[in-house]
Amino acid sequence: MINIFNLCKTLLVSTGLCLFAVPVSQTLALAQAPKLLSTATTYNHTSAWESTYYFTVTVPKTATPLKTIALTQITGLEPIDFDLQESFAFAGTSDRQGQKLGISLSKSSQPQTVIVNLEQAIAPGQTVTIALKPVRNPMYEGVYQFRLQSLAADTQTNNYGIGTARLQFYGVTDTE
Repeated sequence: MINIFNLCKTLLVSTGLCLFAVPVSQTLALAQAPKLLSTATTYNHTSAWESTYYFTVTVPKTATPLKTIALTQITGLEPIDFDLQESFAFAGTSDRQGQKLGISLSKSSQPQTVIVNLEQAIAPGQTVTIALKPVRNPMYEGVYQFRLQSLAADTQTNNYGIGTARLQFYGVTDTE
């Protein structure tokens, strides 16, 4: 009985020490990831042509500047294509728009992924909204989710998951 008690005590102590042995750089890196604040669309009915999808991201004060975001559609009954020429970005949120920011968008070799390259990196403590213009909303109603990830410019820095954005589209009903 004493041996089992000592074994359990040893395991608890060693497990606790292992938790404290995580390198400080890894624990700080987790706290420094940019975060998805909100997601919205101007039109949430299916097949709408003039929609804009807003993805608002904040960069914590202790984070590294944000320059590139990968946006991947992970759910939905059909792929959504974006108008790469009409999409844009601005400082702030969709209801408090600040200065318009220069961006370039490109399709990734990864399926259903758009790469957003900001001309100027978003400084720590700042918020940016990416406004993507779909060619049209999906024809099928339902939930469409997107994974946002920051992409590091160099191999020394990790890529971070920013968050999962969710948009809900509803079918148009005939009112006759």
